[in-house]
Amino acid sequence: MRVALSKSENELLKSIYRQGRDNGRVHTGVLADLLGVAPGTITAVVKRLAERNLLDHNPYRGVELTQAGRRAAVAVMRRHRIVERFLSDMLGYAWNEADRLAGSFEHHLPQEVEDRLYVALDRPASCPHGFPIPPPDVAEIPEMPPLYSLEPGDVATIAVPGSTDASVVEFLGAMGLRPSVRVEVKEKHPFDGPLVLEVDGHMRTVSEKVARQIFVKTEELFEERI
Repeated sequence: MRVALSKSENELLKSIYRQGRDNGRVHTGVLADLLGVAPGTITAVVKRLAERNLLDHNPYRGVELTQAGRRAAVAVMRRHRIVERFLSDMLGYAWNEADRLAGSFEHHLPQEVEDRLYVALDRPASCPHGFPIPPPDVAEIPEMPPLYSLEPGDVATIAVPGSTDASVVEFLGAMGLRPSVRVEVKEKHPFDGPLVLEVDGHMRTVSEKVARQIFVKTEELFEERI
């Protein structure tokens, strides 16, 4: 059963989940900067979530999600991605617009409506950005490595975060590098040099900086339905 949470609590859970994957515990000051709110506001929300056993808070070491908190955070991310898919597939919004609009009402979406949307969309495996939609009641979403981690001969599909700069999105689009597009790495130049990719039969060159902003699902992950 879904945990009833406010918008601010949902957003905080998502931020802790994302930051914690790389850094373990997350300091409240970092969370305040990420969410653009005062540290006191974060502290108040952290206290409420700790009282519900969704996170562990140590004033000197930061916060860490409990197992229940991880499930709640993943559930929020799942709902966001389902709403994005609805906006893209049924209402015709561009993939990079769906992310912004989904945040307007996803926190008020009843579980019953979320479930029906998922079925109506034919149980999609990924959001319009190319990131996976996890099954209900799980505590983890498989990580997707950056494009630059691939080596020549590797094949993968592209995922582009909604936070990607608009000029980068435009550049990627001009090269055919859109979410869920299949690519193969042909060359990887040494010393942080560019990647040469095959995209829809065309050779495209992407700098190391840009390739680190794109994420991928590799051929091996295609066989896993998360």
